[in-house]
Amino acid sequence: MDNTKKERFVDGVEKIHFLGGVVRIDFATFQPNPENPDQPSMETKERLIMTPEGFLRTYNSIQQLAEQLLKQGVLKKNENLQPSTPQSQAKIS
Repeated sequence: MDNTKKERFVDGVEKIHFLGGVVRIDFATFQPNPENPDQPSMETKERLIMTPEGFLRTYNSIQQLAEQLLKQGVLKKNENLQPSTPQSQAKIS
């Protein structure tokens, strides 16, 4: 049995949607934008598909980790944070 874990790097979530009874999360990376070099574009690289129950477990785990990172000072809470570009905001559809 191979215990090797695959690792993937992504810059963030591009889109989350619910279709066919499952949650689909599209992960993306920044790519150079030849039309505007100062503003890279997001390109979907991976899709994670899970049951609604699995999504809720994942959501709860992410919330718990975010709270720990806030307590440790790794993250800082900013109630007024607005995404600077449409690409930096995850879309829910």
